[in-house]
Amino acid sequence: MHTSELQEMMYNIYFKRDRQRGIEKTFMWLVEEIGELAKAILKGDRESQKEEIADVFAWLLSLANLLNINLEKVLIEKYPNKCPRCGKNPCSCLEK
Repeated sequence: MHTSELQEMMYNIYFKRDRQRGIEKTFMWLVEEIGELAKAILKGDRESQKEEIADVFAWLLSLANLLNINLEKVLIEKYPNKCPRCGKNPCSCLEK
């Protein structure tokens, strides 16, 4: 499944509720999920890490829907199979 398909799925399931909640509160949910992911990483809890990273991505897709941003499109534009900073694949920004 492509990112755009996942984003459409999240739109179909959650957009009505996300719109009622609004951009700011949806963003706060995303931040909360990032915090939960951080805790799972620090604990080394692999199952929680997997669950929380899925939650972070889901909330990011919901936020993108509210902002009317096609996440797949902007990712490809910014990262067109090369590093946006050095223009290489693989990245050589840290090479000396």
